[in-house]
Amino acid sequence: MMSQESRVKSQEVLASTPKNAMSSAQIEAKKRARNLTMRRILSQSYLWFLIVLLYAPIVLIIFFSFTRSKVLGNWTGFTFGLYENLFSGYDRVAQVQVNPDMYQALLYTLIIAVIAATFATLLGTLAAIGIYNMRQRSRRAIQLLNSVPMINPDILTGISLFLLFVFLGISRGLTTVIIAHVVFCTPYVVLSVMPRLTKMNPNIYEAALDLGATPFQALRKVMMPELWPGMLSGFILSITLSIDDFGVTFFTKGSSGLNTLSTFIYADARKGGLTPELRPLFSLIFLTMLVLLIIINWRAARQAKKLQR
Repeated sequence: MMSQESRVKSQEVLASTPKNAMSSAQIEAKKRARNLTMRRILSQSYLWFLIVLLYAPIVLIIFFSFTRSKVLGNWTGFTFGLYENLFSGYDRVAQVQVNPDMYQALLYTLIIAVIAATFATLLGTLAAIGIYNMRQRSRRAIQLLNSVPMINPDILTGISLFLLFVFLGISRGLTTVIIAHVVFCTPYVVLSVMPRLTKMNPNIYEAALDLGATPFQALRKVMMPELWPGMLSGFILSITLSIDDFGVTFFTKGSSGLNTLSTFIYADARKGGLTPELRPLFSLIFLTMLVLLIIINWRAARQAKKLQR
């Protein structure tokens, strides 16, 4: 009788043990899922907080570009008046000309950006090809030196170039600004082209030489089409950096009256306020760069899909 009771109890214990073990495992799994959900929510909230913090000033400028108020933050009614003033150069309400120095600064900014980006793209591409063909130890050393100008503060680069031009007796002006912009944009082009070189088949260039192409023909017709996406990214990045730069331009522009948008804004702010037409100008520049970025990413995604097929 006792043996039967002990058997029944043991069977009950054995029957209940897997259920208890399963329930504890489920509880542990639920805790892990809850922790993962909380981490995901916190990480996404932090990411959106950073995005809002970065883009809120830009959205604010775009928003107040649709009002005529001279003070940012004072809404006086929706209007396209500032955009009309920007394109016409004349304020019909105040019956005055829009500051002509702003248009001159914009012209110099675009000229410097395009020329500097073009030279930086060519020099950076050739430098990336040369670095890629070095030995591994030399390649690492040159890549380390290439990253130094990108880490240096702009003011240090500007002062260094200013002292160099003074030492060489070069009068500062448009030429020195372009040279300075080429100097600090070229490392970014190298950084953009290097990943394309690592993905490219190194035998293509040698095959072109074996088939009778000259080194220049192999470079132009074989390597350049493969490196074109990296070159385009470096070109657009160089234009963006050139338009954005202030420190290097300030120390290398001299006293001849040359101004880019950054130095014009600095001088305009010191007078007690910013020209209202700068708000629509900033909005158009931002939207243009955003559209270019979207197009480039869309083309890169489409090419990646084609390669996968």
